[in-house]
Amino acid sequence: MNGPLTKVGIVAGLAAALVLPASAGTTAYQIDPRHSSAGFGVTHLMISTVRGEFHGVTGTVVVDDSDVSKSSVNVTIDATTVDTREPDRDKHLKSEAFFDVAKYPAITFQSTKVERNNDGTLKVTGDLTIRGVTKTATLTATLPKAPIKDPWGLQRTAVSASTKINRQDFGVAWNQKLDSGGMVVGDDVNITLDVEMIIPPQSK
Repeated sequence: MNGPLTKVGIVAGLAAALVLPASAGTTAYQIDPRHSSAGFGVTHLMISTVRGEFHGVTGTVVVDDSDVSKSSVNVTIDATTVDTREPDRDKHLKSEAFFDVAKYPAITFQSTKVERNNDGTLKVTGDLTIRGVTKTATLTATLPKAPIKDPWGLQRTAVSASTKINRQDFGVAWNQKLDSGGMVVGDDVNITLDVEMIIPPQSK
């Protein structure tokens, strides 16, 4: 969870997918970082929402087709890829005031429990680590879509997930007080994941 971030290309990702542990009745997926992102939104000046995203999303998802509670999710986000379309703000977010990416280059999520909601979505509870601090977080996620074959013969599917956290819980505490008494940056952060995944050949 807290080890150094390993940056992998798509070839390495596919190689890892081929050796993912998957028992009978399960499907193992490898996240494709080139077609996946983690977005976030936070209140700015108490009047608007600033949005951004991380581009370096990697990891694995294992789905038990007969018992969803035995499924698992393991995601790593490259914190150095934070992008709010404003270079100075991105530099600030990478600094010690926020993510401190020189010391903590990875944000990770490892599921501890997966449940099916009444509406067919999934409730995924797990350990979220940001800036070296681990707290429990719960994501609402879609089931993997019906797989399709891409032009290169790979089987692909996709999922989306969302959650809300308080950044103060993870030591991301920088702020400034406004004359009105409010704060420059809100504490609640809405997070969304849009993930495209490759199905390894043995999991078809």
